[in-house]
Amino acid sequence: MRRTPGATRLVATTTASDRTGPPVARPRPRRDWWIPTSLLALTFVPVVAGAARLVDLSSGRTSENARFFDLPVPVVVHILGATTYCVLGAFQLMPSLRRRRPRWHRWSGRVLVPAGLAAAVSGLVMAVSDDLPVHDNAALMWLRLVFGTLMAVGLVLGLAAIRSRDVRGHQRWMARSYAVAQGAGTQAVVLGPMVLLVDQPGGALKATGMGFAWVLNLAVAEWLVRRSQARQSSRRVW
Repeated sequence: MRRTPGATRLVATTTASDRTGPPVARPRPRRDWWIPTSLLALTFVPVVAGAARLVDLSSGRTSENARFFDLPVPVVVHILGATTYCVLGAFQLMPSLRRRRPRWHRWSGRVLVPAGLAAAVSGLVMAVSDDLPVHDNAALMWLRLVFGTLMAVGLVLGLAAIRSRDVRGHQRWMARSYAVAQGAGTQAVVLGPMVLLVDQPGGALKATGMGFAWVLNLAVAEWLVRRSQARQSSRRVW
């Protein structure tokens, strides 16, 4: 097929125009490092408190740690499991890292699910096995049982969802479980100033503050994951 001079000139003109035209703006990658950074900051106090508890238990039985020293296995399992789950899980909730490193997301999930289940189940054991501390009451015990069960069930349902290729369901249940696990960090924010400025809150006030922290975490997690999924759906439509 012969190429006409006019066609040749047109191609050359178009090519030159493309070269000299304004550069096409490319969308900047979203910087979502604030997600793991804020979650790690939230879990800082519980992690430090857990490490201090392990050091305290290793030094022997005292009147202050007697209730933990008499039941050491659930305490140690809970601290190690919760620390692993909260620290490593902070990066699981980072969308850009999930997209760039899907294999890392899957393999770290195989560590997170057992760690989260260990933290949840050991927390349930401690809730029903320990004598109630002076500043706790029955309402707080039941709150721990309810939210600990929710965390464990969420992990199981999240695992079942991804095995069924239900990515949206997997994300929602995993976010809910992680929100419960991060309850200790939010509880430190809610009750910490009261402890520093006044005194240890009584049973009713402590139960109210801890329950509020768990509910707040769940509400924020639900809103964030649904907003993220809505954005993903809108991008697919366009």
